Amino acid sequence: MPPLQFRSIWISDLHLGTRNLQSEQLLDFLQKTESEYLYLVGDILDLLQARRKWYWPRINDRIVQAVLDKAKNGTRVVYIPGNHDHVLRRFDGMVFNNVRISNKVVHETADGRRYLVIHGDKFDPVVQNSPWLATIGSMLYNLALTLNRFCNLGRRRMGYEYRSVSSWLKHQVKIVVNYMGRFEEVVAQEGMEHKVDGLICGHIHRAGIREIGQVLYSNSGDWVESCTALAENHNGRLGLVQWPDQRALTLPVTTSVYEDLYRDRCLASTN
Repeated sequence: MPPLQFRSIWISDLHLGTRNLQSEQLLDFLQKTESEYLYLVGDILDLLQARRKWYWPRINDRIVQAVLDKAKNGTRVVYIPGNHDHVLRRFDGMVFNNVRISNKVVHETADGRRYLVIHGDKFDPVVQNSPWLATIGSMLYNLALTLNRFCNLGRRRMGYEYRSVSSWLKHQVKIVVNYMGRFEEVVAQEGMEHKVDGLICGHIHRAGIREIGQVLYSNSGDWVESCTALAENHNGRLGLVQWPDQRALTLPVTTSVYEDLYRDRCLASTN
């Protein structure tokens, strides 16, 4: 089966170096897709985890090599550091093994629209102003991801498909839902100030496409819970995909109403 062809792909929040990465799904995605542009939208390497206990199975080498092979073979790969790999921000503008590091970038789609691409942690008040609270939150989140991993181990042995238990838990907690909604609005405001058509980010581990004012907010999601990516086809349309649910790439859904990927498991795309 030939690889799925796109003009651009955005992936974020892989957290390489932790046990929570859905490594098999990610490698499968990288091997079965091709694009002219590949944006790595932050928290690709979890260098904060490296301070505690680094987890690096052999499959992680294959993931890194798959990205480097794409860069070598002509894909324009851009690495935009996040808060878990923020030390790489000092290398802004530099190129390593054909991978460019940029703290932010403006992407122009095939139909001429301009999107600001950033990780998004600068708009997280907890990360910026309360690092101790962010540490506690990270510990609780890792606990939820551990629960998620063991639950899905049991589901896999019983022949059931993957389901993100941690995503479901997040959506039951009103304060988390409100926080995510506020984050999206603040990020969209940044897009308005930059006078772009939209803004693409990661950070909150919730994929989605939503029109906020005159700006299209897009979040590529993560690869520790939902295994999602944002993609642009050769006509300039953007869409979300949950891997390996490849059918999501072909559903013609408009963004007049925001569709929650975790609830509906479908593609939201622009007109």
